[in-house]
Amino acid sequence: METVKINDIACNDLPWKIQYHPERCTLCGSCIAACTFDAIGPKMERRRITFTESATPEPKTRFTAQPVIAQANKIKNFCRGCGVCERVCPNNAISSSRNPDSRFNVVYATSTGTGPKRGGRNNLEVQARTLDTLRVGRISQMTDPSLDAQRHVFDCLAPLGRILPANSLPFDQAADGNLVQKGHTPPVHWIYPVIIGDMSIGALSWRMWEAIAMAVAYLNEECGLPVRMCSGEGGMPVRLLKSRYLKYMILQIASGHFGWNRIIQAMPDMVEDPAGILIKIGQGAKPGDGGLLMAAKVAEHIQAIRGVPKADLLSPPNHQGLYSIEESVQKMFLSFNAAFKFRVPVAIKVAASATSVSVFNNLVRDPYNIVGGFFLDGIDGGTGAAHDISLDHTGHPSVSKLRDCYLAAVAQGRQGQIPLWAAGGLGKTGNLAADAFKMMCLGANGVFTGKLILQMAGCLGNDHSRCNACNTGLCPVGITTQQPVLVKRLDPERVAENIVNYFLAMDVELRKLMAPIGNSSLPIGRSDCLVSSDKAVADRLQVQYVC
Repeated sequence: METVKINDIACNDLPWKIQYHPERCTLCGSCIAACTFDAIGPKMERRRITFTESATPEPKTRFTAQPVIAQANKIKNFCRGCGVCERVCPNNAISSSRNPDSRFNVVYATSTGTGPKRGGRNNLEVQARTLDTLRVGRISQMTDPSLDAQRHVFDCLAPLGRILPANSLPFDQAADGNLVQKGHTPPVHWIYPVIIGDMSIGALSWRMWEAIAMAVAYLNEECGLPVRMCSGEGGMPVRLLKSRYLKYMILQIASGHFGWNRIIQAMPDMVEDPAGILIKIGQGAKPGDGGLLMAAKVAEHIQAIRGVPKADLLSPPNHQGLYSIEESVQKMFLSFNAAFKFRVPVAIKVAASATSVSVFNNLVRDPYNIVGGFFLDGIDGGTGAAHDISLDHTGHPSVSKLRDCYLAAVAQGRQGQIPLWAAGGLGKTGNLAADAFKMMCLGANGVFTGKLILQMAGCLGNDHSRCNACNTGLCPVGITTQQPVLVKRLDPERVAENIVNYFLAMDVELRKLMAPIGNSSLPIGRSDCLVSSDKAVADRLQVQYVC
């Protein structure tokens, strides 16, 4: 018994356990080759065989060594439950199953002296989604006819940029009745109401990022859908900055200012203005924790774009030099508007929190009229890397805060002046059109989504701790890795086709929801269209309760 080390880490301490059937296994090695985490490997096991050599039973025993596939009992190489081994096994001889007796959080902290990290979303499923309790309850009928979703013309566009009220427009009427402009109007771009959320070229593999860019270009130029994508923090390739496709990109700057040296240097050579500038103050998945790109993903081209060494890249949780909302308006918005000569709308992205309405109220009263959008990100938003403690226990749902911001603007008579964009787990069930429609009825001009795009590309992660290893740079399907061997697992053209097809389908579904309520344009703020089967939700969001 002295050789048995009871206190060593065992498979039963880890979150996933490998189920192996040696009688089916042909030892082809496919599962070991496919596992990017080295969570399984070959092993020799000693087996006892009982046999007889005579006509009458005379049991004899011999021992033999049998090769098998075994799970690694290491914190560094623990199984993430991605299921790739099961996908590649020709004989269904191996699979992974969730371990209900896992002590992983305790074991990890005691072994490493730090908390576990991961990508993905939070794993604490303690209640149903608010959006799932809402239904479209107002159906136009005889007194208010509905529309034909297949033949009617719909206006599915949302503004990115400051909208001035009629009495503030800088126009005078000339003697001949024509309008004469006497000042500057803020730039406004009318785009599709679903933006592909900010995911950087460091967080994603270059093939995945290229696939999204190809899909956006195709949707704009071939399908007529003005979809935009956000670059995420970290800059972008110079070739794209100097191309005509820049007009489909929203450039993001965060507290780390990563990649902005290249963007500034490329400005004289830009043939198109970007679709917008997004200043990220916070994000929903890990609010107040700053950004994080693990050293394992800081490849040579990422180092070149960001101008950094190969190290963990942490963005401070707030912008340096910004200590008040008013200061953010003066310094950040004014400077970026000036940089692009007031041709490009500049918006701000914040994490949903108890103070979101205070921030929005101050921006609505912006005297410069240069705040081009308010992006609100909720707790269910995804991330490429964060501490588990931040993902699971910090943040705020976006639905109620979106509603509060919209009603605050209504109380001042300023709704619609600063476009509201919301996110945070939208499309979590695969039904982004329904989620987007409900958010618009609650006051959003549009939504943005990120994790769903990865699902379209074949992401294996979910909200129940499956895979969620974006932070390791060992993505088994090549989406969130910078390793050339793993990146080749991703087919960018197939991913771009999937994204295009999903957006086309979603566009049809969005019209299918607009038609019954009799709206030919987006139903911004039409909370009368929604009902809730949850009394608490109905009261909080000020919609009709039904039972």
